[in-house]
Amino acid sequence: MYDYVIIGAGIVGLSTAYALRNKEPHASIAVVEKETEIAAHQTGRNSGVIHSGVYYKPGSLKARMAVQGRNSMVKFCEEHEIPHDVCGKVLVATEPEELPRMEALYERVGQNGLHVTRLSQEELHDVEPHVHGLSGLKVPTTGIVDYKEVSRKLMEQLKKGGADVFLGSPVQDIVEKKDEVIIETPGRTIHSRYMVNCAGLFSDRMTAMSGIHTDVKIVPFRGEYFELVPEKRHLVKGLIYPIPNPDFPFLGVHLTKMMDGGVHAGPNAVLSLKREGYRKVDMDWKDMKEVLTFPGFWKLAGANMKEGMKEMVRSFYKESFVKSLQRLVPEINAEDIVPTDAGVRAQAMLKNGKLVDDFYIIPGKRTVHVCNAPSPAATASLEIGKEIAEKLPGLGRERVSIS
Repeated sequence: MYDYVIIGAGIVGLSTAYALRNKEPHASIAVVEKETEIAAHQTGRNSGVIHSGVYYKPGSLKARMAVQGRNSMVKFCEEHEIPHDVCGKVLVATEPEELPRMEALYERVGQNGLHVTRLSQEELHDVEPHVHGLSGLKVPTTGIVDYKEVSRKLMEQLKKGGADVFLGSPVQDIVEKKDEVIIETPGRTIHSRYMVNCAGLFSDRMTAMSGIHTDVKIVPFRGEYFELVPEKRHLVKGLIYPIPNPDFPFLGVHLTKMMDGGVHAGPNAVLSLKREGYRKVDMDWKDMKEVLTFPGFWKLAGANMKEGMKEMVRSFYKESFVKSLQRLVPEINAEDIVPTDAGVRAQAMLKNGKLVDDFYIIPGKRTVHVCNAPSPAATASLEIGKEIAEKLPGLGRERVSIS
């Protein structure tokens, strides 16, 4: 009988186990992961940005946890000697109609307690000499890290503290009883006093398996990346982002310096026909049927038809992808970028077609379900873990209470 079992060994699951270990040093903890390695999906297939909390609605969990999480993540990296770089980023207005949006974003940033500087065209070129822009915003606290390295350090700390990590153990059933939770996997039956579902792309299925019914469905969006060839990496000094379109739920194609010295370009955002579908040809009939029969998907598609078509065109035509990059850095040409690994974002959607914008956590009697944790969840992971650990009961209490 474990005290706490966490499903999912991505960075959110590992951070939750880490926070529980810090809160209850004598608790027995296990992490259950279907893959044979940790951080195999969203954690290991993102752009590695330590976000500062620029975009998120003031007062939301995302806004609070991104700001606090950025500080916690940098501190964790410093304490454990994990390579990272607080290189800052610029958000660039390339067209006159983007200037009012940039000003609105500047006001939001202030409400989130961040220090951001307006940049004139000349000042923008001082920061990023190859950028084309009318003006911009500089966010000095944004950084980069390899979140797989962070995850490996978290697992190392968990094992030092006596936690068990069961890899290659897909969850087949969950039974929540009055005084325990029973988790079935192919190799073992696991009993626990409490369970936390951090299953990412499969979090809604784990929630349903636990007997909790919601109107939330995970819809997978594939983000495809290119990277600059080595001889063109000098075109990007740090992180270069467009001013986001508030009517579209994704940030747009951007340029990101990576910890290995490379520069990633992307991602776009297209529907994936498989929850872990990293190639255009990947398809799973069950995953596809769930999305295409979900009424919320068609409402979202109808409301975002124009932008959605642009994303599809960028997916299939490299020239279109390059044009998006050239709005930011005109010197980039088609021969300057090559494809690299894609990622899939687990995005929760409601039946009315609205994407769940904030982190979304659902309680059961002895379970907690992290049902929406897209970006900036990696940045905020240590704070998400603390939040869950604080709201889970201590070992002498009988009920989960989380809002």
